[in-house]
Amino acid sequence: MEKTAEVVIIGGGIIGVSIAYHLALKKAGRILLLEKGQLGEGSTSRCVGGIRTQFSTEINIRFSLESLKTFKRFKEEFGINPEFKEVGYLFLATTESEMDVFKKNVMLQKKFNIPVEFLNPSEISQRWPYLRMDDILGGTFCPKDGYAGPSEVLSGFVAGAKREGVKIYEGKEVTKILSAEGKIQGVKTKDEEVSAPVVVNAGGPYAASIGEMVGVQIPVKPLRRQIFITAPFRLSAQTIPLVIDFHRGWYFRQEIDGLLLSGPLDSEPSFNLNTDYEAMAEASENAMYRVPVLEKARIARGWAGLYEITPDHHAVLGKVPEVEGFILANGFSGHGFQHSPAVGKLIAELIVDGDAKTIDISSLSIERFEKGDLILEPMTAFKE
Repeated sequence: MEKTAEVVIIGGGIIGVSIAYHLALKKAGRILLLEKGQLGEGSTSRCVGGIRTQFSTEINIRFSLESLKTFKRFKEEFGINPEFKEVGYLFLATTESEMDVFKKNVMLQKKFNIPVEFLNPSEISQRWPYLRMDDILGGTFCPKDGYAGPSEVLSGFVAGAKREGVKIYEGKEVTKILSAEGKIQGVKTKDEEVSAPVVVNAGGPYAASIGEMVGVQIPVKPLRRQIFITAPFRLSAQTIPLVIDFHRGWYFRQEIDGLLLSGPLDSEPSFNLNTDYEAMAEASENAMYRVPVLEKARIARGWAGLYEITPDHHAVLGKVPEVEGFILANGFSGHGFQHSPAVGKLIAELIVDGDAKTIDISSLSIERFEKGDLILEPMTAFKE
């Protein structure tokens, strides 16, 4: 392995490889990416690939719109089809407070020319007759939202990064970050050492432990989310959107010839990746409540993944004042995959140009937690 580099990236998930690719495009010098296991084996391989513009904060909307540019030209840029399916996202409201949130969201989203619709119950029932509607007050729908393939997008970024000269190593766990007098000096693995003035923490759910290596407290906690897939089931001949029962924090969408059902999000942090009967039962109950015909469906398999959650459910991006050369790209709270193209571009700008120019990311600084400047988003209950 190389003994020196301009930038070392810790973490080979979708965020890490996107940063590596965009740094290489900007000719940032020798770039090393170190992954302790296999590329994408963490949160990336276990996410469901949701891509949406229906956010309730301006910063997340800007991240989505910037990332969409890459998803739409992905095949041309990387030679790999990302399997981006614009099936739409349908958010359902069952309380007056949720309706108020949705109305405010639509007003914000329309400022960015997002083609979102506010729908009344009769409109929803007419378009998606399989939904139980007696408690639905309204909803929002954007036909341009959808989902893509995490493995395809990861492969594209990896191939692009390698093509541009990035050195990527699997099975290389960083055991120590080297620093002196408040400046990054490099990293150590089990049996090698690399000198570098810049280290990027792209460790996903392991972000906090990486921060501890240089005495930085990163408020990111890993929370398990379980997902279940039904056996082949024909719900409708029409395109099925990703449907979110917002109040229940539950969603479903088509998955090949079956349906993907979300299970519960744990309340306590852990690195547990097991699935359990209780979660499967909850996912099934939510499914049968909102889509009664699903009582005829059968769960065929499931898996669990980890979200990297921050106190305000927004990412932590940028420099760390106490440690020069230590860059954070953490805490995406369920939105890392869909925002990875923008994040890669912005972190590359920050490192090479000294500032993120495409989108102002100052509000996502780690300093906001000490200052109490948290970003309040009323839609934190929903995580893809």
